[in-house]
Amino acid sequence: MSARRALAAVALALGAACRAPAAPRFPAGHEIVVCGERVPIDAPVVLWTEEPFYDATLERPRFASSGESGKRYRPGREPAGAELAAKVEEHGWTRALLAEQIDLFVLHYDACGTSRACFRVLQDERKLSVHFLLDLDGTIYQTLDLREQAWHARAANARSIGVEIAQVGAVPEKERARLAKTYEWREDGTRIVLTREAEEGLRQSGFVARPARRELLAGTIHGEALVQHDFTPEQYESLAALAAALARVFPRIELEAPRDGSGRVRMDALSDEEEAAFHGVVGHWHLQRDKIDPGPAFDWEGFLARARRRVGVL
Repeated sequence: MSARRALAAVALALGAACRAPAAPRFPAGHEIVVCGERVPIDAPVVLWTEEPFYDATLERPRFASSGESGKRYRPGREPAGAELAAKVEEHGWTRALLAEQIDLFVLHYDACGTSRACFRVLQDERKLSVHFLLDLDGTIYQTLDLREQAWHARAANARSIGVEIAQVGAVPEKERARLAKTYEWREDGTRIVLTREAEEGLRQSGFVARPARRELLAGTIHGEALVQHDFTPEQYESLAALAAALARVFPRIELEAPRDGSGRVRMDALSDEEEAAFHGVVGHWHLQRDKIDPGPAFDWEGFLARARRRVGVL
Protein backbone atom coordinates (compact mmCIF):
# COMPACT_ATOMS: atom_id res chain seq x y z
CA MET A 1 0.00 0.00 0.00
CA SER A 2 1.34 3.46 -0.91
CA ALA A 3 1.90 6.10 1.77
CA ARG A 4 -0.95 8.16 0.31
CA ARG A 5 -3.38 5.23 0.47
CA ALA A 6 -2.25 4.40 3.99
CA LEU A 7 -2.93 7.97 5.14
CA ALA A 8 -6.32 7.92 3.45
CA ALA A 9 -7.22 4.67 5.22
CA VAL A 10 -6.20 6.10 8.60
CA ALA A 11 -8.22 9.26 7.96
CA LEU A 12 -11.26 7.20 7.01
CA ALA A 13 -10.97 5.06 10.13
CA LEU A 14 -10.62 8.11 12.36
CA GLY A 15 -13.60 9.74 10.71
CA ALA A 16 -15.71 6.66 11.31
CA ALA A 17 -14.58 6.50 14.94
CA CYS A 18 -15.56 10.13 15.51
CA ARG A 19 -19.07 9.74 14.14
CA ALA A 20 -21.80 9.08 16.68
CA PRO A 21 -23.14 5.51 16.53
CA ALA A 22 -26.29 5.24 14.43
CA ALA A 23 -29.56 4.81 16.25
CA PRO A 24 -30.73 1.19 16.16
CA ARG A 25 -33.22 0.42 13.39
CA PHE A 26 -36.08 -1.98 13.98
CA PRO A 27 -39.24 -2.88 12.04
CA ALA A 28 -42.34 -0.69 12.08
CA GLY A 29 -44.26 -0.98 15.32
CA HIS A 30 -41.08 -1.08 17.40
CA GLU A 31 -41.09 2.44 18.87
CA ILE A 32 -42.03 4.11 22.14
CA VAL A 33 -42.94 7.80 22.48
CA VAL A 34 -40.99 10.23 24.66
CA CYS A 35 -42.00 13.92 24.66
CA GLY A 36 -43.68 13.44 21.31
CA GLU A 37 -40.60 11.81 19.75
CA ARG A 38 -40.47 8.20 18.61
CA VAL A 39 -37.65 6.12 20.07
CA PRO A 40 -36.71 2.73 18.52
CA ILE A 41 -36.93 -0.38 20.68
CA ASP A 42 -36.20 -4.02 19.88
CA ALA A 43 -39.69 -5.26 20.85
CA PRO A 44 -43.23 -5.01 19.44
CA VAL A 45 -45.06 -1.91 20.70
CA VAL A 46 -48.67 -0.81 20.31
CA LEU A 47 -49.27 2.87 21.08
CA TRP A 48 -52.34 4.32 22.76
CA THR A 49 -53.37 5.84 19.42
CA GLU A 50 -53.63 2.36 17.85
CA GLU A 51 -56.06 -0.51 18.32
CA PRO A 52 -57.00 -1.72 20.89
CA PHE A 53 -56.61 1.88 22.13
CA TYR A 54 -55.31 1.36 25.66
CA ASP A 55 -55.32 5.12 26.14
CA ALA A 56 -54.75 6.34 29.70
CA THR A 57 -55.38 9.92 28.63
CA LEU A 58 -59.08 9.11 28.23
CA GLU A 59 -61.16 10.69 30.97
CA ARG A 60 -63.80 7.97 30.85
CA PRO A 61 -63.98 4.17 31.02
CA ARG A 62 -62.56 2.28 28.03
CA PHE A 63 -64.76 -0.82 28.10
CA ALA A 64 -67.82 0.07 30.18
CA SER A 65 -70.59 2.16 28.64
CA SER A 66 -70.76 4.29 31.77
CA GLY A 67 -68.64 5.08 34.81
CA GLU A 68 -66.64 7.75 36.56
CA SER A 69 -65.09 10.47 34.46
CA GLY A 70 -61.87 12.30 35.29
CA LYS A 71 -58.12 12.05 34.73
CA ARG A 72 -56.27 8.80 35.35
CA TYR A 73 -52.85 10.54 35.29
CA ARG A 74 -51.15 13.90 35.87
CA PRO A 75 -50.44 15.83 32.64
CA GLY A 76 -46.72 16.63 32.72
CA ARG A 77 -44.44 15.83 35.62
CA GLU A 78 -44.11 17.50 38.98
CA PRO A 79 -40.57 18.95 38.60
CA ALA A 80 -37.96 17.94 41.16
CA GLY A 81 -36.75 21.31 42.41
CA ALA A 82 -37.11 24.99 41.58
CA GLU A 83 -34.31 25.08 38.99
CA LEU A 84 -35.84 22.31 36.89
CA ALA A 85 -39.29 23.81 37.35
CA ALA A 86 -38.07 27.10 35.88
CA LYS A 87 -36.62 25.31 32.84
CA VAL A 88 -39.84 23.40 32.29
CA GLU A 89 -41.85 26.59 32.63
CA GLU A 90 -39.78 28.10 29.83
CA HIS A 91 -39.31 25.14 27.49
CA GLY A 92 -41.92 22.56 28.48
CA TRP A 93 -40.95 18.94 29.11
CA THR A 94 -38.25 18.15 26.55
CA ARG A 95 -36.39 14.84 26.41
CA ALA A 96 -33.32 16.51 27.90
CA LEU A 97 -35.23 17.98 30.82
CA LEU A 98 -37.15 14.77 31.43
CA ALA A 99 -33.82 12.91 31.55
CA GLU A 100 -32.77 15.16 34.43
CA GLN A 101 -35.66 13.86 36.50
CA ILE A 102 -36.45 10.25 35.55
CA ASP A 103 -34.26 7.76 37.41
CA LEU A 104 -36.51 4.80 38.32
CA PHE A 105 -38.07 1.99 36.28
CA VAL A 106 -40.73 0.30 38.41
CA LEU A 107 -41.79 -3.31 37.74
CA HIS A 108 -45.28 -4.49 38.66
CA TYR A 109 -47.28 -7.61 37.92
CA ASP A 110 -50.87 -6.79 37.12
CA ALA A 111 -52.61 -9.59 39.11
CA CYS A 112 -55.07 -9.73 36.18
CA GLY A 113 -53.31 -12.18 33.87
CA THR A 114 -53.53 -10.23 30.59
CA SER A 115 -52.93 -6.64 29.53
CA ARG A 116 -56.52 -6.29 28.33
CA ALA A 117 -57.86 -7.20 31.77
CA CYS A 118 -55.27 -4.96 33.43
CA PHE A 119 -56.19 -1.89 31.40
CA ARG A 120 -59.88 -2.46 32.10
CA VAL A 121 -59.23 -2.53 35.85
CA LEU A 122 -56.95 0.53 35.81
CA GLN A 123 -59.06 2.64 33.47
CA ASP A 124 -62.62 1.57 34.23
CA GLU A 125 -62.47 0.63 37.90
CA ARG A 126 -59.53 2.19 39.74
CA LYS A 127 -58.90 5.41 37.78
CA LEU A 128 -55.14 4.73 37.80
CA SER A 129 -52.52 4.48 35.07
CA VAL A 130 -49.14 3.06 34.12
CA HIS A 131 -46.91 3.90 31.16
CA PHE A 132 -46.59 0.38 29.79
CA LEU A 133 -48.46 -2.91 29.83
CA LEU A 134 -46.48 -6.05 28.93
CA ASP A 135 -48.65 -8.92 27.72
CA LEU A 136 -48.01 -12.67 27.86
CA ASP A 137 -46.88 -12.80 24.24
CA GLY A 138 -44.28 -10.05 24.71
CA THR A 139 -46.36 -7.24 23.19
CA ILE A 140 -45.79 -3.89 24.89
CA TYR A 141 -48.69 -1.45 25.08
CA GLN A 142 -47.77 2.17 25.77
CA THR A 143 -50.72 4.00 27.31
CA LEU A 144 -49.39 7.58 27.39
CA ASP A 145 -46.34 9.70 26.56
CA LEU A 146 -43.51 9.31 29.08
CA ARG A 147 -43.57 13.03 29.82
CA GLU A 148 -46.88 12.41 31.62
CA GLN A 149 -46.93 11.32 35.25
CA ALA A 150 -48.72 7.99 35.58
CA TRP A 151 -50.34 6.98 38.86
CA HIS A 152 -48.75 3.65 39.69
CA ALA A 153 -46.21 4.01 42.53
CA ARG A 154 -47.37 6.73 44.94
CA ALA A 155 -44.48 8.96 46.04
CA ALA A 156 -42.22 7.72 43.24
CA ASN A 157 -44.57 8.67 40.39
CA ALA A 158 -42.84 11.95 39.49
CA ARG A 159 -39.42 10.32 38.97
CA SER A 160 -40.42 6.95 37.53
CA ILE A 161 -41.59 4.95 34.54
CA GLY A 162 -43.90 2.03 35.32
CA VAL A 163 -44.75 -1.25 33.60
CA GLU A 164 -47.48 -3.75 34.47
CA ILE A 165 -46.39 -7.26 33.47
CA ALA A 166 -49.33 -9.57 32.75
CA GLN A 167 -49.47 -12.28 35.39
CA VAL A 168 -51.81 -13.43 38.16
CA GLY A 169 -48.93 -13.06 40.63
CA ALA A 170 -47.73 -14.65 43.85
CA VAL A 171 -49.71 -16.17 46.71
CA PRO A 172 -48.84 -17.25 50.25
CA GLU A 173 -47.32 -20.71 50.46
CA LYS A 174 -50.41 -22.14 52.18
CA GLU A 175 -52.64 -20.90 49.33
CA ARG A 176 -50.70 -22.42 46.44
CA ALA A 177 -53.78 -24.37 45.31
CA ARG A 178 -55.22 -21.08 44.00
CA LEU A 179 -52.68 -21.09 41.18
CA ALA A 180 -54.10 -24.34 39.79
CA LYS A 181 -56.91 -22.30 38.22
CA THR A 182 -54.43 -20.50 35.99
CA TYR A 183 -51.63 -23.03 35.43
CA GLU A 184 -51.84 -26.64 34.32
CA TRP A 185 -49.08 -29.22 34.01
CA ARG A 186 -48.84 -31.31 30.85
CA GLU A 187 -46.26 -33.73 29.57
CA ASP A 188 -44.87 -30.96 27.35
CA GLY A 189 -44.58 -28.58 30.30
CA THR A 190 -46.51 -26.03 32.34
CA ARG A 191 -49.09 -24.02 30.45
CA ILE A 192 -51.06 -20.88 31.35
CA VAL A 193 -54.79 -21.49 31.09
CA LEU A 194 -56.63 -18.68 29.32
CA THR A 195 -60.32 -18.10 28.74
CA ARG A 196 -61.51 -17.59 25.17
CA GLU A 197 -61.90 -13.86 25.89
CA ALA A 198 -58.34 -13.67 27.22
CA GLU A 199 -56.97 -15.52 24.18
CA GLU A 200 -58.80 -13.15 21.83
CA GLY A 201 -57.26 -10.20 23.69
CA LEU A 202 -53.71 -11.33 22.84
CA ARG A 203 -52.17 -9.66 19.80
CA GLN A 204 -50.38 -12.85 18.72
CA SER A 205 -53.10 -15.20 17.51
CA GLY A 206 -52.80 -18.79 18.69
CA PHE A 207 -50.08 -17.94 21.20
CA VAL A 208 -49.46 -20.62 23.85
CA ALA A 209 -48.25 -19.01 27.07
CA ARG A 210 -45.75 -20.94 29.16
CA PRO A 211 -43.63 -19.90 32.15
CA ALA A 212 -39.91 -19.58 31.42
CA ARG A 213 -39.28 -22.14 34.16
CA ARG A 214 -41.82 -24.94 34.47
CA GLU A 215 -41.63 -25.48 38.24
CA LEU A 216 -43.44 -23.48 40.92
CA LEU A 217 -40.95 -21.07 42.52
CA ALA A 218 -40.78 -19.93 46.14
CA GLY A 219 -39.32 -16.93 47.92
CA THR A 220 -39.77 -14.52 50.80
CA ILE A 221 -40.77 -10.87 50.47
CA HIS A 222 -41.20 -8.64 53.53
CA GLY A 223 -40.72 -11.79 55.60
CA GLU A 224 -43.68 -13.61 54.01
CA ALA A 225 -43.19 -16.98 52.28
CA LEU A 226 -44.69 -16.84 48.78
CA VAL A 227 -44.98 -19.07 45.71
CA GLN A 228 -45.35 -18.02 42.09
CA HIS A 229 -44.92 -19.29 38.55
CA ASP A 230 -42.37 -17.60 36.30
CA PHE A 231 -43.10 -15.02 33.60
CA THR A 232 -42.99 -16.04 29.93
CA PRO A 233 -39.75 -15.98 27.91
CA GLU A 234 -41.39 -13.49 25.56
CA GLN A 235 -42.05 -11.13 28.47
CA TYR A 236 -38.44 -11.29 29.65
CA GLU A 237 -37.13 -10.49 26.17
CA SER A 238 -39.44 -7.52 25.66
CA LEU A 239 -38.87 -6.25 29.18
CA ALA A 240 -35.10 -6.32 28.65
CA ALA A 241 -35.52 -4.42 25.37
CA LEU A 242 -37.72 -1.84 27.11
CA ALA A 243 -35.27 -1.41 30.00
CA ALA A 244 -32.37 -0.96 27.56
CA ALA A 245 -34.29 1.66 25.57
CA LEU A 246 -35.21 3.54 28.74
CA ALA A 247 -31.60 3.46 29.95
CA ARG A 248 -30.49 5.02 26.67
CA VAL A 249 -33.11 7.79 26.90
CA PHE A 250 -32.77 8.29 30.66
CA PRO A 251 -29.11 7.74 31.65
CA ARG A 252 -29.95 8.12 35.33
CA ILE A 253 -31.80 4.78 35.19
CA GLU A 254 -29.00 2.35 35.93
CA LEU A 255 -29.53 -1.26 34.91
CA GLU A 256 -29.22 -2.42 38.50
CA ALA A 257 -31.57 -3.35 41.34
CA PRO A 258 -31.31 -2.65 45.09
CA ARG A 259 -29.01 -5.17 46.75
CA ASP A 260 -28.22 -6.26 50.28
CA GLY A 261 -24.78 -6.56 51.87
CA SER A 262 -24.19 -9.97 50.27
CA GLY A 263 -24.97 -8.68 46.78
CA ARG A 264 -28.40 -10.29 46.45
CA VAL A 265 -31.41 -8.34 45.22
CA ARG A 266 -33.23 -7.08 48.27
CA MET A 267 -36.54 -8.67 49.18
CA ASP A 268 -37.79 -5.84 51.36
CA ALA A 269 -38.71 -2.17 51.04
CA LEU A 270 -36.14 0.60 50.95
CA SER A 271 -36.14 3.27 53.63
CA ASP A 272 -37.08 6.78 52.51
CA GLU A 273 -33.42 7.73 52.46
CA GLU A 274 -32.40 4.62 50.49
CA GLU A 275 -35.21 5.15 48.01
CA ALA A 276 -34.20 8.76 47.42
CA ALA A 277 -30.57 7.73 46.80
CA PHE A 278 -31.28 4.80 44.47
CA HIS A 279 -31.35 5.21 40.67
CA GLY A 280 -32.22 2.11 38.67
CA VAL A 281 -34.77 -0.70 38.39
CA VAL A 282 -37.01 -1.55 41.32
CA GLY A 283 -39.88 -3.86 42.11
CA HIS A 284 -43.02 -2.36 43.55
CA TRP A 285 -42.11 -4.07 46.82
CA HIS A 286 -38.94 -1.97 47.05
CA LEU A 287 -41.12 1.15 47.30
CA GLN A 288 -44.06 -0.03 49.41
CA ARG A 289 -44.29 -2.51 52.26
CA ASP A 290 -47.82 -3.48 51.25
CA LYS A 291 -46.73 -4.67 47.77
CA ILE A 292 -45.06 -7.91 46.65
CA ASP A 293 -44.84 -7.47 42.86
CA PRO A 294 -43.18 -8.53 40.63
CA GLY A 295 -42.97 -11.47 43.06
CA PRO A 296 -40.38 -14.06 44.12
CA ALA A 297 -40.32 -15.84 40.74
CA PHE A 298 -39.01 -12.83 38.86
CA ASP A 299 -35.55 -13.59 37.43
CA TRP A 300 -33.71 -10.38 38.32
CA GLU A 301 -30.24 -11.53 37.32
CA GLY A 302 -31.31 -12.94 33.96
CA PHE A 303 -33.39 -9.87 33.15
CA LEU A 304 -30.63 -7.40 34.08
CA ALA A 305 -28.04 -9.36 32.12
CA ARG A 306 -30.27 -9.31 29.02
CA ALA A 307 -30.88 -5.57 29.36
CA ARG A 308 -27.18 -4.80 29.83
CA ARG A 309 -26.21 -6.81 26.78
CA ARG A 310 -28.65 -4.77 24.72
CA VAL A 311 -26.87 -1.53 25.59
CA GLY A 312 -23.38 -2.99 25.37
CA VAL A 313 -22.59 -3.04 29.10
CA LEU A 314 -21.64 -6.71 28.89
